[in-house]
Amino acid sequence: MIPAIILITFLVLFAIVMVAVSLGYRFLESQRKRSVQGMLNAVSGESPEVVEPTVLMEQRAEDPLEGLLKNSGFKPPLERFIQQAGVDWSPGRLMLVILIGAAVGAALGAVLRPLGFVFVSITVLALLFGSLPYLYLRIKRAKRLAAFEEQLPEALDFLARSMRAGHAFSISLEMLGQESPDPLGQEFRVLFNEQNLGAPIDIALANFAGRVPLLDIRLFVSSVLLQRQTGGNLSEILIQLAYVIRERFKLKRHVKAASAHGRMTAAILTILPVVTMLALLVVAPGYLQGMAADPDGKWMIAGAIVAQALGYYFMRRIVNIKV
Repeated sequence: MIPAIILITFLVLFAIVMVAVSLGYRFLESQRKRSVQGMLNAVSGESPEVVEPTVLMEQRAEDPLEGLLKNSGFKPPLERFIQQAGVDWSPGRLMLVILIGAAVGAALGAVLRPLGFVFVSITVLALLFGSLPYLYLRIKRAKRLAAFEEQLPEALDFLARSMRAGHAFSISLEMLGQESPDPLGQEFRVLFNEQNLGAPIDIALANFAGRVPLLDIRLFVSSVLLQRQTGGNLSEILIQLAYVIRERFKLKRHVKAASAHGRMTAAILTILPVVTMLALLVVAPGYLQGMAADPDGKWMIAGAIVAQALGYYFMRRIVNIKV
C-alpha cells in the first residue's frame, strides 16, 4: 500500500513540475518575442498593429483605461515616462492606482475633514493621495537617470579604449552593453540591438536620446553624428566628452554643497509648523479645535497651508541651481 501511495505522489509531483516548466518556458518565449517586437518597432520608428489572438483582443477591449488613454493621446508619453523609471507598469495600471489613491484620499477627507471645509478636505486629500504613484515613479526615474549619468563617463572611456584597440563602434557598443551594469548596460544593449537589426545609426541614437533625456546623452549623440559626417578621431572626442562630464559633476557637487544651508532651511521652515501643531494636539488637546470649529479659523488654517506650500516652493526654486 505504501509503495503505491509513494508512486502516486511521485507522479503527481512530476506532473506539477512538468506543467510549471512548460508554463515558464512559454512565459520566457513570450517575453523574448515581445522584446524583439519592441526592438523592431523602435527600428522602424513606428508602432505597427500586431495581429493578436481573439482572446487577447477581447481582454484588451474590456480595459476602458487603456482605450481611453490610447484615444486621448496620453499613452505614448506615459509609456516613455514609465520606461524611464525602470518599472514594469502599464499606463492603464498607473491610472488605476492613481484613481484608487484619489478615492481613498477623498474618503479620508470626507470623514476626517482635516482642513475644516468638507469640499476642500476632499479635494486636497484626493489630489495628495492620487499623486503618490506619480511621485513614486518620478523619484524612481530621477534615481535611475542619476545612476545613468554617474556611469556615463566610465562608459565613454570604455568606448574610446575599445576603438583604440581596433574594434568598430558597433562592436564597442555591444561590449559596453554586456560589461556595464544597469541601467547604463540595459540602454546600450537596446541601442546595439536596434542598429544590429538594421536601423541607421542616426535613428538608433535618436531613439537612445529619447529614452534617456539627459544633456550628457545629447552631447554624446551629437558628437557621434557630427564625427560620422565630418570625420575625425572619435575616441579622442569621447575622451574629451568624458572629461567635460566629470568637470560638470565637480561643479554640481560644489553648487550642491554651497546650497545645502538653503535647502535645509527650507525643509525646517516647512516641517516646523506641522511638528508644532502635532505637539500642541498631544500636549494641549482642545487648544486648536476651537480654531477649526470657528468659520474664520477655517479660513486661517487654509491660508496657512497655502502659504506654507508657496513658501516651500519658492525656497526650493531659489536653491535649485541648474548646472
